[in-house]
Amino acid sequence: MTLKEKQQEIIDDFSLYEEWLDKYEYLIELGKSLEGFPEGKKTDDRLIKGCQSRVWLDCEKSGDKLIFTADSDAIITKGIISLLISVYSGRSPKEILDDDFSFLDTLGLKENLSPTRANGLVSMIATIRAKAAENE
Repeated sequence: MTLKEKQQEIIDDFSLYEEWLDKYEYLIELGKSLEGFPEGKKTDDRLIKGCQSRVWLDCEKSGDKLIFTADSDAIITKGIISLLISVYSGRSPKEILDDDFSFLDTLGLKENLSPTRANGLVSMIATIRAKAAENE
């Protein structure tokens, strides 16, 4: 599945819900589906700066693709990072750097998150882009 196809799939999934409360529930479910993140990887160097809750992001290179794993101590934040990983893990650094992340605007995510969570989302995006730039 291409990056744009995956983004459209997420947009389509979100559009099934009319109310933001239901969309939050969907994010929570995404967070619950996030695979276990080893306690040993919950280190300060993997913490995303700028998030009110604690979010750990790990990045490994496999061939020309980046594989992201993550965890958070807050359930909605865990859902947000899970959504980002589902889109960007398994992509090349160039694919990530060339993307404008505008599908998030289509979702209306930033406008419907609290200011601190919206700032956290911006920090998550910046960290994913920084990892891609490091590995390009």
